[in-house]
Amino acid sequence: MGKRVVSEGERRRRRPTRNGTVLSEGLIIETALRMLKEHGPGGLTARRLGTALGADPSTLYRYFDGMDGLTLAIGEELIGRAVDDWRVRGDWRADLRDLGLRIHAAYLAHPQAAVLTAGRVSGRHREIVADEIVLGILRTAGFPDADAVEIFHVFIDQSLAFAALDAGTLALAESARAGDEGQWQSTYARLPANRYPHIAATAPLLVARMNLSAYPAALELLLASAESRLRARLRDVRGTPDGTSPSPASAGDGLVQVQEGGLGPRPR
Repeated sequence: MGKRVVSEGERRRRRPTRNGTVLSEGLIIETALRMLKEHGPGGLTARRLGTALGADPSTLYRYFDGMDGLTLAIGEELIGRAVDDWRVRGDWRADLRDLGLRIHAAYLAHPQAAVLTAGRVSGRHREIVADEIVLGILRTAGFPDADAVEIFHVFIDQSLAFAALDAGTLALAESARAGDEGQWQSTYARLPANRYPHIAATAPLLVARMNLSAYPAALELLLASAESRLRARLRDVRGTPDGTSPSPASAGDGLVQVQEGGLGPRPR
């Protein structure tokens, strides 16, 4: 009887390191997340990762397409942690609110990794699942495809942009973060009203708010705008004699006004 052919994936998982650890993609990602937390993005190298795993640095290239491939896998891991155990409940606005907050929280749990990965697109399975979920929520709610894609675009970019912004603050050294946060009390709250009347008038509110993440409020503004658009679309449909969708000319009415020439490609 011939020997069973063992796949490359199985061979990789069975190969132990010098200290006896059996490597896997998941173990490498977890180790990389720990290194990012301890040393920041500059401290994550193939050599240091190999040392932490008790393996030759070249081992990394059996699992990922170099350090950039590992970076993409880390980003997918963060988005996956937000959606893996999450289920749609049927209220589109509540579902998007919950999912957005989960994505934001998943990235902030690993701020150094969030700074490194929030602007990347991996094209990997769990990222694709997350995108499918959001588009499915919007299309099932009744948004026309053009609206669904635009709101999806804003929702995803807003979630990741705030994750990167807030993670950048969390990734600062404690002294630097405390210094930045203290500016609202030590500087802004003391500005003279005769020169800065609007800041002076709102200073107590600024002190109370500005060291908190604006993401929950921004998310609510997006959802309110999307709901207003959906209601308008439904009114348009009910208002046509045959009950059909409004003309394509109205599809350009949106959350943002696109000038001639379009928005252009999103920087990555």
